[in-house]
Amino acid sequence: MGDSQPLFIDISQLRIGMHIHLDLGWMDHPFPMNSFTLRSQEQIDTVRSLGLERVRFSPDKSDPEALQQHDTASTPEQQPEAEEESPEMAARRLRRDLLSSQWASLQACERQFSEASRSYRQAIEIVHSRPAVSREQSESLIRGFLGEIMGEHEACIRLLSENAGEKTSLHSINVTVISLLLGKASGLGEQDLLDVGMGALLHDLGKIELPGRLRWSDEQFTALEREIYQEHVAHGVTLGEKMGLSKGALLVIGQHHELADGKGYPQRITDAHMLPPSRIVTLVNMYDNLCNPGNPALAITPHEALALIFAQRKSQFHAATLSLFVRMMGVYPPGSVVQLSDERFALVVSVNSCRPLRPRIVIHDANIPREEALVIDLEDEPNLGIRRSLKPLQLPKNAFDYLSPRKRMCYFFERAREITPPAEKS
Repeated sequence: MGDSQPLFIDISQLRIGMHIHLDLGWMDHPFPMNSFTLRSQEQIDTVRSLGLERVRFSPDKSDPEALQQHDTASTPEQQPEAEEESPEMAARRLRRDLLSSQWASLQACERQFSEASRSYRQAIEIVHSRPAVSREQSESLIRGFLGEIMGEHEACIRLLSENAGEKTSLHSINVTVISLLLGKASGLGEQDLLDVGMGALLHDLGKIELPGRLRWSDEQFTALEREIYQEHVAHGVTLGEKMGLSKGALLVIGQHHELADGKGYPQRITDAHMLPPSRIVTLVNMYDNLCNPGNPALAITPHEALALIFAQRKSQFHAATLSLFVRMMGVYPPGSVVQLSDERFALVVSVNSCRPLRPRIVIHDANIPREEALVIDLEDEPNLGIRRSLKPLQLPKNAFDYLSPRKRMCYFFERAREITPPAEKS
């Protein structure tokens, strides 16, 4: 295949002209982008000072001279081993390399999610005492996110493990991640995307003004409790004004519970009075609340959430935005438990919005230890597909233990694999 998969290179082998990717948060290094070509010894020294043992390296984006230097340095040590390597050893080495690469990618996503959660909490903690600084920190976080998704590579929605982040920030980060990807897919401009990001990140800001027990919507609320809960929207707009947020971001906060049919709150406006950023965040907020409700016992799977919205609540959302959302998330969003066409069970872990029907999955295979299970890209498996979605409790116990379906969904950006056009593959 002509697929361009990054390799890992030891930090001591860095050369000027190499194109590398740092699996670090945007605040953990001084470079403007995570992916770039090394142009000076000073940059190499800076990378080496970051405490990494190795970095991702893209040969196809590197200067030929740098590749020649790398090959020259590597050949003396690698050549004898290559001559003695059997097909079985080569297969095991390839599997180890793939596992290492996939594990490193997941760790990078989870590290960035944790950093984003920490930044979000810090911004919320100072919103009363230093509102302008809170806005600056929030905007820095969103611009970092935009740097992740607006680069030269497509971005996937990646399912993380349940220990990533924590409850108070999970919902806001999830809504922000998915809303930005949907905003990009909708073709929004830079300012609208910034409004989407800021509004999504801070849409529940007003809840800090509520009593702790009323910060999560509950069907058992009394009429008075429901009224107090709904006031978090007005509180959020007031705090956003003190922060100096843009008009677009304030509209997102003020409208994130409005519905296209006029049955939302607080103003009961219809879709005609909502701008694209508000339409996006309203939809994504509903989706994540279905997957991650205040009461975990009421959670439904991502597939069920998408099906419920499309089949029963279609009138509540802007038609074109909902259609694009379904195409972007795929029929089986990350976190869905599925049965494959060959009857095996799998967990969807990553979806590329450009190819939503062929997600990346982890397959239950009793012959492979759980910790060695590879993420399989259905793009590479033309004879394998998804037959149906399942509820986690429908899984046999051994498959349930192996796949470990998430009780809460936690998402972040992941770099999408580059797919070679069919003509080039042939």
